[in-house]
Amino acid sequence: MSFTTLISTGVLAGHLDDPVIVDCRFKLDDEAWGRRQYEAAHIPGAVYAHLDHDLSGPKTGTNGRHPLPDAGVLAQTVGRLGIANGVQVVAYDQDNGMYASRLWWLLRWLGHDAVAVLDGGFAKWTAERRETRCGAETRPPQTVVPAPRGDMVVDAAVVTSLMQNHEWRLIDARAAERYRGDVEPLDKVAGHIPGAVNHFFQTNLDESGTFRSPEDLRARLRESLGEISADHIVCYCGSGVTACHDLLALEHAGLRGAKLYAGSWSEWCSDPGRPIESGD
Repeated sequence: MSFTTLISTGVLAGHLDDPVIVDCRFKLDDEAWGRRQYEAAHIPGAVYAHLDHDLSGPKTGTNGRHPLPDAGVLAQTVGRLGIANGVQVVAYDQDNGMYASRLWWLLRWLGHDAVAVLDGGFAKWTAERRETRCGAETRPPQTVVPAPRGDMVVDAAVVTSLMQNHEWRLIDARAAERYRGDVEPLDKVAGHIPGAVNHFFQTNLDESGTFRSPEDLRARLRESLGEISADHIVCYCGSGVTACHDLLALEHAGLRGAKLYAGSWSEWCSDPGRPIESGD
């Protein structure tokens, strides 16, 4: 197997013994929900990764709601999940890939390219009446040597320097009403980073809840981005999670090299000295 963006339920069903499968189901308003769901039913062989405990670092109050974990700590977590350097990984969540794409991006940042998101997630898997298993599973621990790619991520200082640079584009992955600042259900301040354009991550999916074709994604992304080079794109969202969905869509569309502002809006708006825009 060699999958680096998406994998279908049909292909995975025929190769359950090959990859390390990681269940990333999560709900922001109930952090225990995902593990409960996993233990009730999961794809056979899957291990569970928790967004807050496994896929995020410690919060300081000014570094966002889901800070990047330290690369060494993440390597230990990945090894505990049974992921060795070079092995194929398949990540899935409840449906749209918003949490699975966080693991997808983290593994690539760590230097591990052989990772794909299950297109349609557990919802599609169960709708097709495929096999599930209950309880918790583990895999033999592995030793992972991290090789973090610093060029995949930017911090607030870099974002500040790029805001008014017309050769770069900031993409906000949140829903349009949050981007405009009409509402803000999670963070203390509403609005967006000046100069950012909106590309709501859900628009990467079609009516069936699976990713659009590479050609369709490319056309839709170009509507938001114009002809900006992919390696001059920085994606952000509320806390660095759904931005990874846009990064996955870009990669699947063949637009490679975009970066993540990991602290995202929750970090940006924690400093009253940083500028904020609202509206379209």
